[in-house]
Amino acid sequence: MKSLKRQAGLPLATASLMVLLAACGTTNAADDANGTDKTNAAAANTANADAAAAANSGANTANAAADTQKEPVKVVWWHSMSGELGKAVTELVADFNASHPDIQVEEAYQGTYDDSLNKMKASLDSKSGPSLIQVYEIGSKFMVDSKAITPVQDFIDAESYDVSNLEPNILGYYTFNNKLYSMPFNTSNPILYYNKDMFKAAGLDPEKPPVTYEDVKKDAQALTKDGKTGASFAIYGWFMEQFFANQGAEYLDNGNGRTGMATKSLLDSEAGLKTMDWLKDLIDSKDALNLGRKTDDTKKAFLAGQIGMTLDSTASLRGIVDGAKDKFEVGTAFLPKPEGASGGGVVVGGASLWIMNNKPAEEQKAAWEFIKYLAQPDTQAKWHINTGYFPITKKAYDEQSVKDNMAAYPQFKTAVDQLHATTLTPATQGAVMGVFPEARQIVEGAIEETIGGQKDSKKALDDAAKAITEKIETYNKTVK
Repeated sequence: MKSLKRQAGLPLATASLMVLLAACGTTNAADDANGTDKTNAAAANTANADAAAAANSGANTANAAADTQKEPVKVVWWHSMSGELGKAVTELVADFNASHPDIQVEEAYQGTYDDSLNKMKASLDSKSGPSLIQVYEIGSKFMVDSKAITPVQDFIDAESYDVSNLEPNILGYYTFNNKLYSMPFNTSNPILYYNKDMFKAAGLDPEKPPVTYEDVKKDAQALTKDGKTGASFAIYGWFMEQFFANQGAEYLDNGNGRTGMATKSLLDSEAGLKTMDWLKDLIDSKDALNLGRKTDDTKKAFLAGQIGMTLDSTASLRGIVDGAKDKFEVGTAFLPKPEGASGGGVVVGGASLWIMNNKPAEEQKAAWEFIKYLAQPDTQAKWHINTGYFPITKKAYDEQSVKDNMAAYPQFKTAVDQLHATTLTPATQGAVMGVFPEARQIVEGAIEETIGGQKDSKKALDDAAKAITEKIETYNKTVK
């Protein structure tokens, strides 16, 4: 109480000082509080900034990871390889996908070449078709005229891709106006297969196969005995095209349709007459059997030892040699030609790969990457060994696996030599027309009419040439 009294009795000045000090103390406390808040706020801001930076960093890392792990570009590849060929295709695609995580190729079998091409035509408006399609060689003109593809030359030029090691005689078929439109994939040519054991039994030299039409006739006569027949050649339009090329003769006007749009069939020329007369004579003399249009039928007869000679694709070589194993030795020879015919050679058959232009640029580029993979020497070596098709690159022959395969199947050297012996001319480069599938059917019909006796060679060829020319004219009207 005393103390309180003393405080109560303080002079006014002292009281005023106390009030002032209290006020000053209050002000300093507020400043301290504000200072503390500012410090805390700064710390909070710093923490928030650190958290934001960490979050941003995490987001950037996540985005980078997402970019790294983005979906691969999908390439849909339509092809017509079935059976063992289809298995070989599946292996190639699996190998590519395993080594290219940024691109995934989805292969889809679409039936025959004709079936696949018809499906592609139907898909053009809807864009539901493939990124890449395998098209047989006689579909090339249509593919170019369709305006639905991006020429592979565009990709070659863009990165200066080296094509110097690719087989020029193979590239030649798919080159138009000095531009490569598609990349060759499965390539073959026709060769003569003969039974060496039958040759020996007939007194013929098994190391001297026939070279000319006349040689084939003579050897077939010698082989036709004891219930066996000298030869059988399938009624196949491809063979007629090859017989023309082997005589250095063009199948169509305007440089086989390469210096300008083909407007006329030359089927009824001298080259056609010589070939048709030869085929008819072989049948009429019973030195050859007519087994129809399927090469599978002539192949079966050959492997059964019923015929001494036949024609077939080089792609059939491995199957024929293996099929004859423990039965007889298979010999191979160049495609025959008329006596006196000079120059010429064979036209490549098979198919090539086309990039569709209605797909995004990224997808087209991915398809090109796959094409380059397929053209590599090691890939071509594997494809060649598993299928019998030619490697499209010369470097594939340096692969040990190819050397070993050639040692196991020396008959294949005939096919390689025949390809390399062919000089590239408009005749051997191959004819091109938009109605080639239809033309082949017409030619096969003409052969049947001739050997069946319904028409003579000239009449059959004249009629066929006229029918093909009419189809060419109709097609050309549809092309701008």
